[in-house]
Amino acid sequence: MAQREDASWLDRGLRVFADVRNGEGFIALLLALNVFLILMAYYVLKPVREALVLGEGSAELKSYLSAGQVVLLAFVVPFYGRLVSRLPRMKLINTVTLFFIACPVIFYVLNTFGVPLAIIFFIWIGIFSLMVIAQFWSFAADIYTKEEGERLFPIVGFGASLGAVFGAQIADHLIEPVGVYQLMLVGAAILLGQLALTNYINGHRERRIVTRQAASSAPAAPAAPAAPKPSGANAFALVFRTRYLLLMALMLMMLNWVNSTGEFILGRIVTDAAQRMIADGRAAGLTQGQIIGDFYSKYFTAVNGLGLLLQLFVVSRVVKRFGIPIAVMILPVLSLTAYNVMLFVPLLWAVLSAKVSENATDYSLNNTVRNMLFLPCTPEEKYSAKQAIDSFFFRAGDVLSAVTVFVGSNVVPLGAAGFAAVNVVLAVVWVALAWQVGRTYRGLTTAAPAIGVGQPAPAGA
Repeated sequence: MAQREDASWLDRGLRVFADVRNGEGFIALLLALNVFLILMAYYVLKPVREALVLGEGSAELKSYLSAGQVVLLAFVVPFYGRLVSRLPRMKLINTVTLFFIACPVIFYVLNTFGVPLAIIFFIWIGIFSLMVIAQFWSFAADIYTKEEGERLFPIVGFGASLGAVFGAQIADHLIEPVGVYQLMLVGAAILLGQLALTNYINGHRERRIVTRQAASSAPAAPAAPAAPKPSGANAFALVFRTRYLLLMALMLMMLNWVNSTGEFILGRIVTDAAQRMIADGRAAGLTQGQIIGDFYSKYFTAVNGLGLLLQLFVVSRVVKRFGIPIAVMILPVLSLTAYNVMLFVPLLWAVLSAKVSENATDYSLNNTVRNMLFLPCTPEEKYSAKQAIDSFFFRAGDVLSAVTVFVGSNVVPLGAAGFAAVNVVLAVVWVALAWQVGRTYRGLTTAAPAIGVGQPAPAGA
């Protein structure tokens, strides 16, 4: 009979936030620390991006470079897919992460020779922020079963939420005494620590599996089917030929299209409000930029604070009580409701409330759930297809939002209510896609939980 592993104080403590079984708390907490370090590094480097692109370029340049990221991702994602087909898991992760660690160091050296870095750094950090985070969640989905991931991902996701907060604070405290370019080295050092932790987690889990097998006196269970060999297919071909993956890709694209357009609505209303405050003499001597900056500091604080609370106390309970198919629909339904409110009440307080609730839910519940959606996938789908979905299709939503804003600002002039009406229509499509994704996930995990979505189901399934 297998040895029973007693619950540690860590397991018991984490049960306040999620359904943690005996012996699971340590790895879950290490994974949370892992993604914490990734998000911390990103938010340490993010102010460097703003300082360079606005110092050497302009706000308009940022829009053009965002589109440039999509073009570059069309080449980077297939290349990553080829690496997936040729390298084992940890060699893939080490190779890709070491590349991203080396880049800030190279940029720092190039700066000492006076090389302009605004464009290359903006594009690099945009790709880094998507690919490394997606790769982490691929790793987490790879080492957890579907059942473990649904229970433990809420704890892992808390690390991401907390890392963003800490990273922004570190950058705020270091950028003046250390300098903009030195933050590149700080970010690289944090990523190096994160990579060492990833290797430790992988080794620890493998050693734990071997120890359990050696300690068990029960007859050996039948070996699980070997993971299918990577097909070597282009990452985009993998997405387009698999209905479940394509539905997820379109859902994420709609999410970012709606959210980015919503941010534009908020920005327009905040700018108008600031101008009215100055015109009416209610600005108390503040400039328009100071009023807007003060508003957004409070806005981001509210989003991050609510997001952390949701991640800690709500996400696990929602998933356990309602399941993935319902949880994946909560954000699109919330957005549909929020933009209907904006359509009829395009006032600052209404838009602010809607965006805080939308973004806080996105960064907590929705982010955790959409990573859970990859749990029943094959390793190739978890790494290769996920990169295509989380990077290219995500950025495609930015491009579609930019086109929407351009048309609504220059071709068919729309006010805040007009853009909200556009988002209502988009949110309806998003709800339909989320329903289909949840329905397909339920079918995959109940009828054939042991096979990847790109594999044929057993006869009669």
